[in-house]
Amino acid sequence: MVIVYSPKFAKKLKSLEFNLQEEIIEKIELFRDVKNHKQLKVHKLHGRLKNRFGFSVNYKVRIVFRYLSEQEVVFLVIGGHDVYN
Repeated sequence: MVIVYSPKFAKKLKSLEFNLQEEIIEKIELFRDVKNHKQLKVHKLHGRLKNRFGFSVNYKVRIVFRYLSEQEVVFLVIGGHDVYN
């Protein structure tokens, strides 16, 4: 799976504390293999975020993304539950 990072996503990721960055990178590596999507609880979002998907890094941090093709996604936003607003 090819992952493209939006500028907003990349900027936010760089601003997070190192330990959290490491945890996020681990989850992203898991995400690259579609077989792990069930484990990561990848789910389709609704409302104003329809056509977007999300998964949890931990209990507080979420990643929102969309598919560009079957093998390519763009990570749009990372943050707490406020990313859904």
